[in-house]
Amino acid sequence: MNVAKPTRIESIDILRGIVMVIMALDHVRDYFHIYAWTDNPLNLQTTTPALYFTRYITHFCAPTFVFLSGVSIYLQSLRKTKPELSTFLMKRGLWLIFIELTIVSFAWSFNPNFERFPLGVIWAIGISMFLLGFLIRLPYKIILGLGLLIVFGHNLLDYIEASNGFKGGFWMDLLHSSRWSSYQIIGDYNLIIAYPFLPWLGLMLMGYCIGKLFAPQFDSYKRKKLLTQMGIGLLILFVILRSFNIYGDPEPWSQQQNGLYTFFSFINIYKYPPSLLYMCVTIGCVLLLLPLFENLKNRFTKIMIVFGRTAFFYYILHLYLIHILAMISFYIHGHTLAEIAEGESIFRWKFVVPGEGFDLFGVYAVWIFVIICLYPICKWYDTYKTKHKEKWWLSYL
Repeated sequence: MNVAKPTRIESIDILRGIVMVIMALDHVRDYFHIYAWTDNPLNLQTTTPALYFTRYITHFCAPTFVFLSGVSIYLQSLRKTKPELSTFLMKRGLWLIFIELTIVSFAWSFNPNFERFPLGVIWAIGISMFLLGFLIRLPYKIILGLGLLIVFGHNLLDYIEASNGFKGGFWMDLLHSSRWSSYQIIGDYNLIIAYPFLPWLGLMLMGYCIGKLFAPQFDSYKRKKLLTQMGIGLLILFVILRSFNIYGDPEPWSQQQNGLYTFFSFINIYKYPPSLLYMCVTIGCVLLLLPLFENLKNRFTKIMIVFGRTAFFYYILHLYLIHILAMISFYIHGHTLAEIAEGESIFRWKFVVPGEGFDLFGVYAVWIFVIICLYPICKWYDTYKTKHKEKWWLSYL
């Protein structure tokens, strides 16, 4: 059993590392693709298969990271008492929210005036951890039931939100309704709700409950079998619910100009907030991949483990590196600071000119460059963490 434990944790780190690397592709596209700020890459009237895939594959990043965070929290519960874990989750949750509103907010905008405060994925993880800090004291079955209720039931709110005259307001937007809603704090300062937290909380609770399968005493063969069965089950559920266009996603699919684009419409599910079908597709694939990575060891997996073990550190660095590269490109193209179009973006400042940028080949080239630059830094940090486990503050990075 002592031999199996590291393998199971490594399979989680491998998958987490993969989605972190893929996530950088989407953010590079945001800053460098020629149509990033003029069109939606999932717009079936204008997109191409390559562009659609480039955006769609990144749908797997946020839910995978949130889900695996829940798994990791369960594994921590095997080493800590409930009061210890509860306190840690609440403190780390509040810390992540603070980081979202400061370091991450600035990374996206480079606006020293801090006029926009986007509540993104780090906020969603932070508030979910904070709430789980309270829920962790409940019995396992109640946490499981609550997670199932949120994940499978939250799309009932779609019918309320789609009704005539519906006005959600701040708290409803924060919970579920927001479509990047903006709320004025004071003067020019606004809060942007990109990630309503309720579905993300449900997903983290489900990850926590699935974490039981990764306990040291759990049989490896049985775990792989259960994960595979659940993964297939979620994908089948997606196909069934999506076919009827009745429940699970607020955006129905429709026939398009050809079979490929009809397929694109069928799999095009809603992320803000993450719908049930969005979670079925993404987590269904996650559950199928985890058993495959459990005993897989090669050069690629070793690299992904580094990114997976330094995920939050990597997340912060990659935002700053990509934006700095975009700023360099901005000035190389002859632009000046005065040309930044204030008000054009929810982030107010951005060293991006809509309609100016690279094709997909250029985007992928920048993406690869970013990953190559970040790997040695993350490798150093991973080694530092391993050698300095006694430093309490490392658990917050």
